[in-house]
Amino acid sequence: MRVSSGVPGFDEIVQGGLLKDRLYVVSGPPGSGKTTFSSQFITQGAKAGENCLYVTMHETKEELMQDMSGYDFGFDQVMASGKIQFLNLMTDSGKRTITQFGTEGGLTNRIVAFLEQQDIDRAVIDSTMLLQHFFNDVSDEITGFLSALKQTGTTVVLISEMTDPSSYADEHYLAHGVIFFHNYLESGGMTRGVQVIKMRGTAIDCDIRAIDFSDRGLRVMPDTKVEA
Repeated sequence: MRVSSGVPGFDEIVQGGLLKDRLYVVSGPPGSGKTTFSSQFITQGAKAGENCLYVTMHETKEELMQDMSGYDFGFDQVMASGKIQFLNLMTDSGKRTITQFGTEGGLTNRIVAFLEQQDIDRAVIDSTMLLQHFFNDVSDEITGFLSALKQTGTTVVLISEMTDPSSYADEHYLAHGVIFFHNYLESGGMTRGVQVIKMRGTAIDCDIRAIDFSDRGLRVMPDTKVEA
């Protein structure tokens, strides 16, 4: 069973959508479209009546809503209506919320318990770079964290601040799917694209597809290839 990403054109390059209850890593340099993609993904779930969770470690709910307010795909409306639960792990309220789901086993057990007890259908976690604040042995604990996420009944998008698509990290090996956003300067200006590097159970061609931004958010042009 597949679920829509909520991003026009993207589902066409992954055989109709994302496979349900799997872990996807969205990578790319700053400003390439990761947060917008993830916001459209979580908005789509909320509009479909799913239980949704947005976990962050660096932005407030108000900042994120303001960042997305220039688009009309409805993120700020579903967030304001409470259809998406928002959890900032760096705030006192966020820490209190997550502590309710156990005091043993650290962040991994608490996040997994939250997803399971709240019956979360889809979640965004932003981002791997900031997990280092919670883990002593980053490599080993992130491996355990990702492995635990894969066992939940939640479709998870994990944002990763990777800037080199040829340099793989633990999260890319462990995830069911890896989506990379490109942006680079050419003589004609900024070129943007999205590349599905890996997606289990899905036929992909790994070509970079053109993307653009409009009032409706991020859009993928499935028939337009970008030469890197």
